[in-house]
Amino acid sequence: MIEAEIVRAAQDGDTAAFAVLARRHLAGMRATAIAVLGYNDDAEDAVQDAMLIAMRRLGQLRDPDAAGSWLTAIVRNNARLRLRAVARTVPVADPEQLLPVATAGRPDEGLERAGQRDWVRHAVDGLPEPIRETVVLRYFTEYSSYRQIAEVCGVPVGTVRSRLRDGRRALTRTLLATADSYPERAAGNVWENAAATIAAGARGDYATMLGSVFHRDARLTLEGRPVGGPRALVGMMEFTYGAGVQARLREATASRDLLVWETDFVNPPDDPEHCPPGMIWVHSLRDGRTQHLKMAYARAG
Repeated sequence: MIEAEIVRAAQDGDTAAFAVLARRHLAGMRATAIAVLGYNDDAEDAVQDAMLIAMRRLGQLRDPDAAGSWLTAIVRNNARLRLRAVARTVPVADPEQLLPVATAGRPDEGLERAGQRDWVRHAVDGLPEPIRETVVLRYFTEYSSYRQIAEVCGVPVGTVRSRLRDGRRALTRTLLATADSYPERAAGNVWENAAATIAAGARGDYATMLGSVFHRDARLTLEGRPVGGPRALVGMMEFTYGAGVQARLREATASRDLLVWETDFVNPPDDPEHCPPGMIWVHSLRDGRTQHLKMAYARAG
């Protein structure tokens, strides 16, 4: 098959075609990164980021015969961003600025074909824990800054950075390896189950909420600090709802043994600052129920 046909098939959502295209140009992409950055880890990371960018933006490629130069241009831009970051002489407060991860966006963002989205999420499922947890937060939620992820997971920012580096590499390898055989995934009822659980808490039906979601020995942490077991969550919710605050589900996503909810708080008019704007709930599952719930607040601004 000529390259233009491969590109068009990939643009139509053929995951195997995208994998063929990526493998065909992988050596050239690596050579480009090494030419800018030398033989080091940053060169490999620049290639991995470029793969995710290319997957999302392939529909923007107008000339299918120019795929090779387009891919190497993405790598070159990534490599130059990294080179400029390393060359900075002024200390950077936020280590996130040292990596151009945000350029890639969420891996499933902009993927119009359901098959491609499923392919990405299946690849994420294959990542080891806790790398998968970090990748899901980074790429599939709005709690995506290094600082926010560190708060949710209770780890240093440097650990977040290293997990994401390992995650990007593993994710790209898995995508290329599974393009021909990834299983179709049922959409499931992730949103409906999350909304029903939050609604049960809002009406005070804590027995239903705890019994259907948590293991009896589940542990909870808030911004990295232990807060007890499921009964501690009941106390938090009673205090919140008793003050007239409402919680609304904004997003729910799932990966293997991982469930993430994002909720917004709606404060009463007479106490508009009672709660922060929202909260993230990261459920680590065992046998389908929450074994560890990690929570963190969204901050205004």
